[in-house]
Amino acid sequence: MRWASHVSERASWDEALAECADGVTTALGAGVDPDLVAVFASPHHGGADQQLLDATRARFPGASIVGCSGAGVIGGGHEVEDAPGLSLTVGSLPDVTLRGFHLRGEDLPSADAPPEAWAERTGVPLDADPAFVLLADPFTFDTDALLAGLDYAFPGAVKIGGLASGGSGPGDPQALFLNETAYREGAVGMALFGNVVVDTVVAQGCRPIGEPMRITGAERNVLLSLDGEPPVQKLQELFERCSPRDRELVQRNLFMGIAMDPLLETVQAGDFLIRNVVGMDPQRGVLAVGAQLREGQLVQFHVRDADTSAEDLRLALASYRSAAGDRSPAGVLLFSCTGRGRHLYGQVDHDTGIFDELVGSMPLGGFFCNGEIGPVASTTYLHGYTSSFAIF
Repeated sequence: MRWASHVSERASWDEALAECADGVTTALGAGVDPDLVAVFASPHHGGADQQLLDATRARFPGASIVGCSGAGVIGGGHEVEDAPGLSLTVGSLPDVTLRGFHLRGEDLPSADAPPEAWAERTGVPLDADPAFVLLADPFTFDTDALLAGLDYAFPGAVKIGGLASGGSGPGDPQALFLNETAYREGAVGMALFGNVVVDTVVAQGCRPIGEPMRITGAERNVLLSLDGEPPVQKLQELFERCSPRDRELVQRNLFMGIAMDPLLETVQAGDFLIRNVVGMDPQRGVLAVGAQLREGQLVQFHVRDADTSAEDLRLALASYRSAAGDRSPAGVLLFSCTGRGRHLYGQVDHDTGIFDELVGSMPLGGFFCNGEIGPVASTTYLHGYTSSFAIF
């Protein structure tokens, strides 16, 4: 397995594609043709989506192609934001089967459909042990329903990816690329199965504060009691113990971490699904959270800023590197939030630089998303403010 990645900041899409294609072809080496091409294009190239895809297919006629538009793109380990950008990340994948699919909202099987319905819609056998790269339009598609269905039909499979970005609403120049077609709605996916292993790292960019607590009362997304006490009271007690810096973060960027493995008695940062605290009723002492809650779950308050986001990423990547042992990854796809990057950290190439430092330098490409897809425990979620890595 060999990977290569390149990014171009040329304003002309055809010149950018030529630069990227030459770059990845040279990096792969003579006689090595890619089986998979991931292409991500900034909105500056949005008027030529189909032309770009046609030209990519002409340059790599034997490859499966997947990609989308992105407010920013990543290639060759370099992040391009607020500027014209085109990224190609390619893989030569011997003994790997690639199966692409496009779904519109009406194509999704019903909530009570059997796994076979998902196998039929995606073209992926239930016994294939696949990994899925998923890209969806945020305005025309129910990504949560897709993830729930794929988790049900393929419970052991990796699902990773993101929501296309760069447009402010339906009708904006936002595209999903799959083989010969640039779509304007729905979702595209590429399943990989055979001689391939895909590891994931999901860094949600938050730091826990206080201690884990048990939900003792909840109704849908409303938190009624924690350890038998009103949640607002628990938050006030925590606030009084916080440092001045953390008090400021609690007031500006407060989140709730929800442990998704019901069997856990002790938790650490990577065990939590991070969701916004979306409301508070001081009179009733309750909090509203951007997720469905149930009694018995472990939860913990979290905060977020540039420093905590960087710290969380370092912890997640260091944990992966330690667990990976002697394994040597060959390439990476990164799906990072538009709320990260230079706008959060005040510098370019922040997350890619930390990956190089802690895991190693290797071909790395991707884009900045409107939402990031990745697993927490054994379930796949749509995240925000997150960097999701697919490591091949």
